[in-house]
Amino acid sequence: MLILAVTVQGLSYREVARIHGVSKSLVQGEAAFIPRSSAPRSRPARTPDAVRARILQLRAQLTADGLDAGADTICSLLAAEQVTLSRSTIWRILRAEGTITPQPQKRPRASWQRFCAEQPNELWQSDTTHWRLTDGQEVEIIGWIDDHARFVTHLSCHARITGRTVTDTFQQAAAVHGFPAATLTDNGNIFTTRFAGGILA
Repeated sequence: MLILAVTVQGLSYREVARIHGVSKSLVQGEAAFIPRSSAPRSRPARTPDAVRARILQLRAQLTADGLDAGADTICSLLAAEQVTLSRSTIWRILRAEGTITPQPQKRPRASWQRFCAEQPNELWQSDTTHWRLTDGQEVEIIGWIDDHARFVTHLSCHARITGRTVTDTFQQAAAVHGFPAATLTDNGNIFTTRFAGGILA
């Protein structure tokens, strides 16, 4: 009777269980114990198939004409047709359809440049850190390094580092190793020129 209600009448398992006052798992039988897919039944945010087809058509047409067929160009052409999609969505569709060949050599220019000075005294970097001594006293450490070889031009410990400490340690290091062409620090107050009095400029 339960089977006929599901197969012949087209009722859902839930409806049959409610009508006959039994559990849904009893109506489903062994199928109740088989894991079901957790995939959504629909994807309302998925790009419509017609738009996906238009993206592929534009890609093929632009490529055949020898024009730029990237996601930016396709995005502009779709916008002219009153279709709004993000560049990244278009790129994902092109990649999913296999029309994009990965080109790792096209990584950003900045990733090709090593962050390292080419010559000694081209760039010095400075930073500070806090340290607790074994007796519990808090101290601050300042260091200057030559970026070319990571050579430490100055390292010292102070009860408190001020803008004056920065300029004094810089001048001490420069007196021994020569002045650098440039310096690099974070934007901490002790490194800004209003505290350093313009000495580092």
